[in-house]
Amino acid sequence: MANRIGILYATVDGQTLKICNELVKTLQKNNINVELFSIDNFNEDVSSFKKLIIGSSIRYGVHNEKIIEFINTNKATLDTIKTAFFSVNLVARKPEKNKPETNPYVIKFFKTIDWKPTIVEVFAGMLDYKKYKTFDRIMIQFIMWMTKGPTDRNTKIEYTDWEKVKLFADVIRTF
Repeated sequence: MANRIGILYATVDGQTLKICNELVKTLQKNNINVELFSIDNFNEDVSSFKKLIIGSSIRYGVHNEKIIEFINTNKATLDTIKTAFFSVNLVARKPEKNKPETNPYVIKFFKTIDWKPTIVEVFAGMLDYKKYKTFDRIMIQFIMWMTKGPTDRNTKIEYTDWEKVKLFADVIRTF
């Protein structure tokens, strides 16, 4: 089996990619060779990896369709290598919802997909109303209002815990 480590991601507003870049940087500091791929142009053979990390953002309560399709299509091969999955969502900004076993989106994801990665993690994303198209901004403001989050259209808050991301990189390195 190859000794390749890959990180495959899907992002909407760029925060998942930013997290992936931090994972790559942290792993490379530990002399780990890692390759980063967007789901939009991934055409590698899954069996050529020793470890594959998959990251996806959430939009309107659902992980990226292409990521879900990729996992469903490649489940048999994914089950033969070490895998990790991480979700990036704003609900994870709340301490009581920032673990895989307490995050409603991660729980729902694994109830709807027949795959069990070796490790799972969840990270809080970034809220940046000025970056969103009008419809998305209004919908996200409504969701934030319902979950008692900030609704001011000038709000820009990065909720990602970068220490947690670095710790996840250490877990990836050693699992």
